[in-house]
Parts: sequence; C-alpha cells; structure tokens
Amino acid sequence: MRDVSPAKLPTALTAPKTRALALCTALVLALFGVTAFVPLPFTLTQPGVTADTLGSYNGVPVITVTGTPVRTTAGKLLATTISATNAGEKISFRTALRAWIREDEAVLPTEAVYPQSNPGKAEQETAQQMAESQDSATTAALSYLHLSPSQVTVKIDLGDIGGPSAGQMLSLGIIDKIAGNGRGGDLTGGRVVAGTGTIDDQGVIGAVGGVALKTRAAARDGATVFLVPASECSDAQVDTPQGLRLIPVATLASAVAALDALETGGSVPSC
Repeated sequence: MRDVSPAKLPTALTAPKTRALALCTALVLALFGVTAFVPLPFTLTQPGVTADTLGSYNGVPVITVTGTPVRTTAGKLLATTISATNAGEKISFRTALRAWIREDEAVLPTEAVYPQSNPGKAEQETAQQMAESQDSATTAALSYLHLSPSQVTVKIDLGDIGGPSAGQMLSLGIIDKIAGNGRGGDLTGGRVVAGTGTIDDQGVIGAVGGVALKTRAAARDGATVFLVPASECSDAQVDTPQGLRLIPVATLASAVAALDALETGGSVPSC
C-alpha cells in the first residue's frame, strides 16, 4: 500500500493555512448542499398565458357588448400574464439559483406577488382585483367613447385569470369592438398587439410588475407590438424579444393615439 501520511505530502498541503482553507471549503460545500433544498420565502414566476380581449378565452367570449352596435374585428389585443407558484408554496435555493440564470424565469419575494400569504385569501384578493379592474376598464372605455353605462352593457369573462393587470387591454378591446379606429378600420390595424397595465375610471394606466416576462409571453404568441406602462419602460427593455416593438403609454387616450399613429405613419413613442 502506498504511504500517503502527512509526512510524505508536500509542505504546501500540510501548512495550517492550507488545512484551514480546505476545512472552510468543505463547510461551504456542505452548507450549499443543505441550503440547496431548504424552502425559501420566494415565488417562482414565468411567462404566463395570453388572452385575446377581442376573442375568446377557454371557449368563452372575453368581452360581450349589448345596447349598441358591435363591429367585427381583425387582429388581436392580447392581455398578458405571468405564471407563479402557488401562494404559500416555497421554492428551494437551487430553484432560485436556476431562475437567476435563466431569462424566462424570475424569483420575487412572495409578499410582492401575494400580499395575502393564505392561499384561499390570496385567491379571493386576485379575484376581487380582477372584478374591480373589469369595472374600471368598462368605465374608462365608455367614457372615452362618450357612451352612457345606463344604455350600454359590457360583460367581461377572463375565466381563472386574476389580478388587475389586464385593465388596459380590456378597455382597448371594448373600444375596438364598438368603434374601431373611428374611421371604419380596426384599432389594431390587423396586428397582434399585446400589453399590460392597470387602468382606473379616468383611464390612467398604471404599473403592474413582471413586464419582462410578459413581453416573452407576447412574442411567443405572435405579438409584434407591446403596450407598456410608461413607468416600466426600463423593465420591459430587459431582454426584449426580437421583433417586439415597445410602446410606452400613460393613459387610455395615449394608447389609442399610439395605435392610430402606428397605422397612419404618425409619430409613435418608444421606450
């Protein structure tokens, strides 16, 4: 048997500093091995589904308008989403590290995604946010069109999609179904237009988060234009998919104007 006792090893390998370094390295590796599987209070997010507000989602029309003539539309207006691990579900350090490396995943503090840590309450809250978003989207769109909600009724059905981030695209969908571009054409110009953003009753578009993942969902589903809340331009520019044009918008009126300029060759804002 070969003698590998310390007396036969090079001095560099038996020096106190070397032994200490080796011990520290072993401890770090052991710690990493343990923490790789320890649950962390973070949520894994990925590009989610898109829903065409001019069409159907899960076989049900997203927007149904009664009380005024409705036009046949071309093109699409995609509301974008992110997919997230369930409220209350924690991820491992290994999963978080993988998401940090990948461009199509992101890790966020759970409270930033789910203000309510209880899964049941979190689901109720996102459903409530969606209901409020639908009401505001309808109010903003009818106000823009100078139509009375007492004569025009709008029903919105986005199935299991929750949260407030579809507001802008719902408002644009209502406008396109009723009035198009105001000249007999489509608000989309026949394009696949995607976007995100909350909306209030006055038509102000707000930030939503997760924009970099939503641009990937948009490009995946054929969009060439993405309407992004103006305050989130820098986030949207992170790894923007090739061929996807980012247009910043701050109000419903500016979103309509940007789409009109895109069709007529006018000046179109960009991030």
